[in-house]
Order: sequence, then structure tokens, then C-alpha cells
Amino acid sequence: MATNVTSIDTAKSAEQQTRENLAALYRLYAKFGWTDLNQTHAAARVPGEPDLFFLKPDEFLMEEVTASSLSKVNMNGDQVSGDWQVNRAGSLIHAAVLGARPDINYSAHTHSRAGAAVSCMDCGLLPLSQHSGMILPTVVQHAYQDVTNAADECAALARDIGDKFCMIMENHGLLTVGRSIGECFYYLYYLEISCKIQVDVLASGQKPLLLSDEIVQGLFNDGGVPVNEPPGAEDWNPQVRWLDKHMPGFRD
Repeated sequence: MATNVTSIDTAKSAEQQTRENLAALYRLYAKFGWTDLNQTHAAARVPGEPDLFFLKPDEFLMEEVTASSLSKVNMNGDQVSGDWQVNRAGSLIHAAVLGARPDINYSAHTHSRAGAAVSCMDCGLLPLSQHSGMILPTVVQHAYQDVTNAADECAALARDIGDKFCMIMENHGLLTVGRSIGECFYYLYYLEISCKIQVDVLASGQKPLLLSDEIVQGLFNDGGVPVNEPPGAEDWNPQVRWLDKHMPGFRD
């Protein structure tokens, strides 16, 4: 019997759908091991209020986040609603990126072990795998700065992200953005797995085989960025079905 793929529930408000999307992404942080305790964040622009975004309060582990537990933050990084306090550094990172990119509705930041390891490599992300080839032309570097220095760091983040979708924050971690939740997840997953593969290959001691520029461009062009969403963004719905079965409650 074919899998019943659930379509968007049009009876729900745009805000509730966005809340559920972001809560689901936080739960996927727990599934894939991107948590760093509770110290990383993803954000979603509030529908109808483009100068505000949702963010997880520090109180919650990733697997505890629900749609109703999210707080609202403005583009100055100031919390404007919510019963629990949000992380100031996380607020500033997402405020900078979302504020600089009105075309973007979601952003995700991680401190995973592999992502942090590649962020400490002078070579950056290498064209080692099909996974990296699918995203490399939209990956940029961002030099390490103290994120608590709001004005300088926000300006640098806005400048460095440009019109790209993936960022390696040097000596820090990873960041991706998307026009939709599926697009943001697509880039985060492929950036994370590319970093894992790179760490494994370099640790093996074997001479790496690098993809050519032509192959990388061909892999990337299959996604049609930035005109279309990358085809892998359709992987989002199966992940949500997995969450409904194995980690329910995020919609509450």
C-alpha cells in the first residue's frame, strides 16, 4: 500500500504551520545529533510580521521543543514574547541573517562535532563527495568573531552570507538558510554530512580523491538554485512523518 503523504493543512494558520515546522526542525537536531546540549538554534520568520522571528528558549532541549514553546524575537535580537528566555548570541546570529535576507524565512545554526572540526580547517569544505558537490557553490566562509559584539558581528554575518545558502563559521560551526523549511533542512543535512565525510577521509590518512570543478557545478546545477528549491527539499515531509511516529508532540 502506498504511503499517504500528508499535504499542508490549510485549516491551520500560517503562524501555526511555521511554529510546527520550526519545532520539527529542532526535533530533527536531536535525531541527527546536532544538539550541542541545548546551545544551538534554528529560527523562522513570523508570517505577516517579517521583522520578527521564532526562536527556541534556552530552557528546552531540542527534543522538548513544541510549537507553543517558541518565543518571538525582533531584528535587534530582543525578545518580544514568550514565557522563557532566549539565548542572546543565538538571537543576534539569526537576526543578522534574516534581517539581511528578506527572501529567507528559515535559518539553522549548529555546533556539531564534524561541522566544528571542518570550521577549524584552513582548507574549508573540500569537494570530496557527491554530498559536498551538491552544495559547494553556495558555501561561504565567515571569520570568527565574538557574537556578543552585536553591531560588528551582525554586519559581518550579513555581508558574508550574501546571496548564498550555506556558511562555515570559522572555529565555530555551520549555518544554513532557506526560503522554505525544506530548503533550509536540505542545506543543513548535506552540509553536515559533507563535513562528516571530510573528517573521516582526512583521518584515514589516504590521499583524497577530489571532484573536478565541472562535476561539482553539474551536481549543484541539478538543484536549479536560486530559481528553484533543490530537489532534495522534498525530503522534508518524510522526516515530519518520522517525527509524528517516533517523536510526537512537537505540534502542541
